[in-house]
Amino acid sequence: MSSSNSPTFGQSLIAGGIAGTSVDLLFYPIDSIKTRLQSYDGFYKAGGFRGIYNGVGSVIVGSAPGAAIFFGTYDTLKRTLPTSPHLAPVNHMFSATIGEVAACLIRVPTEVIKTRSQTSSYGALSNSSLATAKLVWKTDGLKGFYRGFGTTVMREIPFVSLQFPMYEFFKQRLSYLLYHKPSSLRPFEASLCGSAAGGIAAALTTPLDVLKTRVMLDLRDPSQPGYPSPLGRLRQIYLSEGMPALFAGVIPRTLWISAGGAVFLGMYEWTIDILGSSPEP
Repeated sequence: MSSSNSPTFGQSLIAGGIAGTSVDLLFYPIDSIKTRLQSYDGFYKAGGFRGIYNGVGSVIVGSAPGAAIFFGTYDTLKRTLPTSPHLAPVNHMFSATIGEVAACLIRVPTEVIKTRSQTSSYGALSNSSLATAKLVWKTDGLKGFYRGFGTTVMREIPFVSLQFPMYEFFKQRLSYLLYHKPSSLRPFEASLCGSAAGGIAAALTTPLDVLKTRVMLDLRDPSQPGYPSPLGRLRQIYLSEGMPALFAGVIPRTLWISAGGAVFLGMYEWTIDILGSSPEP
């Protein structure tokens, strides 16, 4: 049973890589629709339902290492941090935060390429992930690949700080409910906990996701005067477009991450089961 296992660092890397690639490829069309709903130009001008797999190459390259680094860091810290049992949510929150920051070092460049490919930011010139990457390098250099790094981290930290403590809590409660003991869930049961935790966290953090999308799509030079701060940009969106704009794409985002949470964490738990790991002390 998956939840009774304490994976090794290597097992966390392998399981995380498989889980990340699986969920990103499976739900890529929904992510494209969500991104286009959040773009400046609006859904149809950004591409509508056409080419919903544009930019998928960057996801194939970035998903496995990003998710592997996240779970390798998360599981290691969760296991080794000197926190008492009643502070378990704090442990999970801190471990997930550090894991996500590490993962973003790989994920953000692929997100920039993916987002600009999905919305045809460079027009016909960005007909593939490689072409988009070359254009980013040509126009902005290395810093262009990390456009939106701060806003991505600003989105992901609240997200994982909500998702993983809820995920661990839901697993514990469901295990007691079904088996009257902790850490006894099967992978598909753990996936239900991942779905609930992911959906709740996704809905609550949608404004930060909108902000991240707008920053990544902005082709202006952020070093120039007049470039808005993240909080200034949120305020600007609210004043010029209203509250609905801050929650643009909330339904596909919530559905995608809720279903994705089930696949992502269920696949992770299933892979850990297949690899085999030692019981928790």
